Amino acid sequence: MKVIALISQKGGAGKSTLAIHIATCAHLNGYRTAIIDLDPQATARRWGDRREADGPEVVSDHASRLAALLEAAKANGADLVVVDTAPNADQAALNAARAADLVLIPCRPAAFDLEAIEATRDLAAIARKPAWVVLNAAPARSRITAEAQAKLEKDGAACAPVSICQRVAFSHSVIDGRTALEFEPEGRAAGEVQQLYTWACGQIGMSTRPHAKRKEKQQA
Repeated sequence: MKVIALISQKGGAGKSTLAIHIATCAHLNGYRTAIIDLDPQATARRWGDRREADGPEVVSDHASRLAALLEAAKANGADLVVVDTAPNADQAALNAARAADLVLIPCRPAAFDLEAIEATRDLAAIARKPAWVVLNAAPARSRITAEAQAKLEKDGAACAPVSICQRVAFSHSVIDGRTALEFEPEGRAAGEVQQLYTWACGQIGMSTRPHAKRKEKQQA
């Protein structure tokens, strides 16, 4: 079982949006996937309550229960767990980072947001886990995203090669418990999520589809 944690000290960075989209992408590609929502605002859980599809499963609980929740997910055969954390760089976020195979730090390409990620980067370093900044809600066709990435890399941050733009499909789709992948499968928002998912799978050593993983085992 692989674990991806979405961590950011700053609220409004888009952790929940990325969490539900990455998890749903894995689900649609055939993986048994769960979302653990540790944010008291319970955005992911409320999205799950509205969702009519059979997955991914969304569990909301106190951050102190993370270890038990991960054990339960593993026992239930989960392939991937996506952890959505509260907007704090605290002990709970540190525990999430330590439990993760990959830490993603959502960040809007704006000055205050860029300044706020240092604490999250420090937390990931303490946990000794690979952490990548994902530029999120970026203006489409704007130089600001490239400029933000250049600044982050100058400051020593690792940036994911895929940025997620501010697109209507993201906000419209979650209203009734869907994602951009289902709302507009051939749209640009869905394409960006697919690219981010494919890249993340490579980072954690997971095939993009389970059948590919099984085929590799048979050939071995």
